[in-house]
Amino acid sequence: MVRQSGSNVSLAQRAWAIRRNALLMGEVQGQGYIGQALGAADLLAVTHFHAMTYRPEEPEWEGRDRFYLSIGHYAIALYAAMIEAGILPEDEIATYGMDDSRMPMSGMASYTPGMEITGGSLGHGLGIAVGAAMGLKRKGNPAFVYNMLSDGELGEGSTWEAVMSAVQWKLDNLIAVVDFNNQQADGPTREALARTPEAAKWEAFGWHAQEVDGNDLDALVAAFDTARRHEGARPRVIICNTKMCKGIPFLEEREITHFIRVEPDEWQKALAILDEEKPQ
Repeated sequence: MVRQSGSNVSLAQRAWAIRRNALLMGEVQGQGYIGQALGAADLLAVTHFHAMTYRPEEPEWEGRDRFYLSIGHYAIALYAAMIEAGILPEDEIATYGMDDSRMPMSGMASYTPGMEITGGSLGHGLGIAVGAAMGLKRKGNPAFVYNMLSDGELGEGSTWEAVMSAVQWKLDNLIAVVDFNNQQADGPTREALARTPEAAKWEAFGWHAQEVDGNDLDALVAAFDTARRHEGARPRVIICNTKMCKGIPFLEEREITHFIRVEPDEWQKALAILDEEKPQ
């Protein structure tokens, strides 16, 4: 049984490695949702190297905590975390998005060890997680189900049906993790359907809700610890406010859109900046 927080490698080093793995994969194809991957690296470091229990060498171990990536186009970010965790081998980075690769550009459970669900049809992930959490409870399995979803999915009716179902069934083994980077395909999320305070909305539906800086490792650790230890018989959500392209200043300063374009010569420039800032 593995709880990665016991490692001598710091969470800052894990987040740095996740960013670097994502950039290397993006360079292979010359594209990818790298802005989201860089922004979500800190919360993925905390889920995979502090909060979750799993066995890297046995991705289907029954006692594992489940991580359900609802946002299929964030696969580059999850692959980067799973490579750092040892679930996927580092030498497969060069195959990202290629024919017959185990790491397609959108996450698919049938292709990739450790990829629990096929995401991409946005708004479905939380419903799948609710079903999984119910099943684990009925089997007496104490594992947690983590569902990472996007702020854009908070405008999907199916998401809120799942929110209500989780409360109805008292799913205290379910932790939703919202990557709130204020970007979706049609523009800023706050200009779409997310104009109200998110934590208060989830609380009103009956969830235990926290909102944190999703790029602050200490705040994330505290939030995940609180979520796991909360004693109420209700599901939990952590809303993580993240910054697109976090860690690469020249990309952070670019006009932010849902899909960040990186020029061919900029991948190595970004990697050089990251390497200069490697945590000790």
